[in-house]
Amino acid sequence: MYSEKVMDHFQNPRNVGEIEDASGMGTVGNAKCGDIMRIYLDIDDNQIIRDVKFKTFGCGAAVATSSMATEMVKGKSIREAMQVTNKAVMEALDGLPPVKVHCSLLAEEAIHAALWDYAKKHGIEIEGLSQPKSDIGEEETDEEY
Repeated sequence: MYSEKVMDHFQNPRNVGEIEDASGMGTVGNAKCGDIMRIYLDIDDNQIIRDVKFKTFGCGAAVATSSMATEMVKGKSIREAMQVTNKAVMEALDGLPPVKVHCSLLAEEAIHAALWDYAKKHGIEIEGLSQPKSDIGEEETDEEY
């Protein structure tokens, strides 16, 4: 049902924790399934993500997508982090079952929420970033991926 990569990131999650005084912090959830994901970013003066941590309350797929998403943005520029989509997270994990696609959407939105928080704190605009939703509804995950 789950790929080896999903199981590895669930059983050995990377970047778990909090960053005190984070440059940006984003929290998103899915009220229907109960998953909540929070991502913390430490961004340097050159807009490079020095460090990233997450805390996720949810299923194994939610933990795995959080872990993979943090790995994908660590060391990247804000612009590169904006390119991390739920599809990219799923591909990096070698796929997710259709009923768990919403977990990858949470990962993408949590990154965007943390970047939004960073942009607001620093009075900047990030190209392509719009105000994220705090609740990812199930209706958004009905599409085929």
